[in-house]
Amino acid sequence: MIIGFDLGGTKLSEALFSSDGEIIRHDIHMLNGRTGKEVGSLMGERLSVLLNEFENNIESIGVSVPGIYYRDSGMVWAPNIPGWESYPLLQELKEKTKDHIPVLIDSDRACYILGEVWQGSARGLSDVIFVAVGTGIGAGIMVNNEILRGGHDISGAIGWLALDRPYKKGYNDYGCFEYQASGSGIVRIVHEYLKMDQKYNGMLREIDPDNLSSKEVFAAYEQGDRMANRVINNAVELWGMAAANLVSLFDPQKIIFGGGVFGPASKLIHYIRQEAGKWAQPVSFKKVSIDVTSLKGNAGLYGTGKLALSALNNVSSR
Repeated sequence: MIIGFDLGGTKLSEALFSSDGEIIRHDIHMLNGRTGKEVGSLMGERLSVLLNEFENNIESIGVSVPGIYYRDSGMVWAPNIPGWESYPLLQELKEKTKDHIPVLIDSDRACYILGEVWQGSARGLSDVIFVAVGTGIGAGIMVNNEILRGGHDISGAIGWLALDRPYKKGYNDYGCFEYQASGSGIVRIVHEYLKMDQKYNGMLREIDPDNLSSKEVFAAYEQGDRMANRVINNAVELWGMAAANLVSLFDPQKIIFGGGVFGPASKLIHYIRQEAGKWAQPVSFKKVSIDVTSLKGNAGLYGTGKLALSALNNVSSR
C-alpha cells in the first residue's frame, strides 16, 4: 500500500491506496487554527500512526502542499499556513520513516493534474490544465505528459493573472484574478459592493459579515439575489477569461475546473465556456473541452497517490 497526504489551508486529508488506485482508507483532520510547527507535527503524528499500523505494507508516501515545494532543499512555502515561509517538511517526514520509505512532495497544483490523469477525466491525455479555485487559485499544467514547473518551481500561479484594470492595491497580496474570483475573493467583492451600494437590502446584507462565505453567496445567487448575481457573474467572466488565456498559451486538450468553489460553481461551466470563447484563440478553442473535475474534492488526494507510485517506478526521493 501507499500513503497520500493532501494538506490544505484548513485541513489535512490522508488516504491509504492500493497500487491500482483504490482508496482503502480515507480520513480528514481539521487544522483548527494550527500554524507553523503545529501543522508539521500533525502530519508527522499521522504518519507515525499509519506506519505503526501498516508499516510492513507501506511502500511509499506522497504529499501535496498548498504552495511551493522546493525540490532541491525539501522546503515548503505555503502562504495560507502561518510560519510556513520556509518549512523543512521533507526532513520532518523522513525522520518518521527513518529513510526506509521514499517520501515525495509536490505542490497541490501538480497533484491536482496528476490525480486527474491517473484516476479522473484526463486519463489518456497528454496536455491538460487543472484550474483549482478554492481559498486561492492555482493551476496544474501538463504539457507533453510533463508537469510544467518553470525555472523556480512556481509555474501555475495563475491567481496573479492580470485580468482587469486599473491596478488596485489589494492585488499586492493575492493577484488580480485570485483577489476577485477565488472563494475568498468572492466574499471580498461582496464586502466591497455592500459598501458601495447602500440601497441594497437583500440576502447578503442580512448575513453577519464575519460569517459570510462563498457558499452563502452561491445560495443567494440561486435565489436570484441582485448583488449575488452581480458578484458571481463577475467571477464567471474572470474564470472564462483565464481559461481563454490558458487555451491561447498552451493549446491544451482539456481544461478542468475544480477546488472547493466547484462545488457550487459546477453548474456555471456552460457560461464559463461561453465567456472563454469570446477571448480564446479560435482554432485551439474549438478543439479544447472545458469540464468540471470528476474527482470532486479528491483530485489532489489522488494526485498524492500517483506521486507515491512514481517512487516505485525508480523516481528518486529527494
